[in-house]
Amino acid sequence: MSNLLDLAREGGPVMAPMLGLSVVTISCGLERAWFWYQLLSQEDKIVHDVLDAAQYSLEEARSIAAQAQDLAIGRFLLAPLKLRRPTPETFNLALESAADKEFIKMRKGDKLLETVVAIAPLLGLLGTVTGLITTFGNLNVGGGGSGEQASAAAGGIGEALIATASGMIVAIIALIIFRILVTFQSQQMDYFSEKGSELELIYRQNWYEPQHFEAVEQRSVLTNP
Repeated sequence: MSNLLDLAREGGPVMAPMLGLSVVTISCGLERAWFWYQLLSQEDKIVHDVLDAAQYSLEEARSIAAQAQDLAIGRFLLAPLKLRRPTPETFNLALESAADKEFIKMRKGDKLLETVVAIAPLLGLLGTVTGLITTFGNLNVGGGGSGEQASAAAGGIGEALIATASGMIVAIIALIIFRILVTFQSQQMDYFSEKGSELELIYRQNWYEPQHFEAVEQRSVLTNP
């Protein structure tokens, strides 16, 4: 830890915001890692239970989804199941609306990481410039500078290199986290679409169409006694 603090001091004034960006990046990465771990480790079971229950009882399926409301998949599946005898179009609209809301929540942190990717290299470049300014300010060209001046000049070069490397490292870490999150989001969009379609198909075949055809037959009997 002391070596890290010494390195930060040697990197010059830009290392303070750089450390702040690194803390923000790691915090965002850990928070998103916990979010995705909870979702990915439980969603298959929740989806299986809801789809299985929906085959014989919408009330049971609604209850299972309601118990998983703290997860995105639970809220997604619960949205159409809360409706009272919806048409297939309304059922599908509820799924799409819920999916849009969940995808927005899944993108939490993306803008922050994109900002870090853009700013960190610029801070590193700024540190490079300030380090070089310090270096040239301590050079006594043609004057046979002292050892102290040479050490100060070398310190300026070290500051420039440390700031540059720090900016690149923070930006790379933020970019890696961002790309991983984007991959998870893309996979979840496909997963939600697939499972939502399965739930809608179950509703159409097991609940809506039998009721619809029964109502049509009853009207036919009443109109043609």
